[in-house]
Amino acid sequence: MIRREAVEIVARSLTDKDVVVSANGFISRDLHEECDRLTNFYMIGSMGLASSIGLGLALKKAQKQVYVFDGDGNILMNLGSLVTIGSLQPKNLVHVVFDNNSHESTGGQPTNAVSVKIDLLAKAANYKVFRTNSKRKLELILNKIKNIEGPILVLIKIKKSSYVSKRIDIEPTLIKTRFMKSITRK
Repeated sequence: MIRREAVEIVARSLTDKDVVVSANGFISRDLHEECDRLTNFYMIGSMGLASSIGLGLALKKAQKQVYVFDGDGNILMNLGSLVTIGSLQPKNLVHVVFDNNSHESTGGQPTNAVSVKIDLLAKAANYKVFRTNSKRKLELILNKIKNIEGPILVLIKIKKSSYVSKRIDIEPTLIKTRFMKSITRK
């Protein structure tokens, strides 16, 4: 499965009440092209910070389910967030990591995810951890976690791809404004 397919599967599992913070690069592009919603916060820059922003939202908006769409390169840039999330134990946070062992958005340079096992780090940090590389198992995991309290990490091993979604055509300030308005509504 490639990144775009995995993003589509996870996006289809979201409810109208779910909030998504997506990492910069192709992950945000894929989510925008597949499932643009007011409750999606697309990172434009700020590599590695989606998990920290997602944590803040999960703590402040405990009534909402917060999904973080991260890449292996992104989370490896901010491993401290795994420890912080694991220690604070937000029950409403689902951290989805799309892992293809590369910085695909910037040319495919390798990450250290080949030797550093992100799922094992998350487990050591007190996440509930699920791992898959198949579409069917991903669907089963997404269904199962609906009844489990977080923090949850779903590591999706994906293949590199030449598919590139279109650029996000929303100005960053508008992304922020529409997102903030959408999460303050009851």
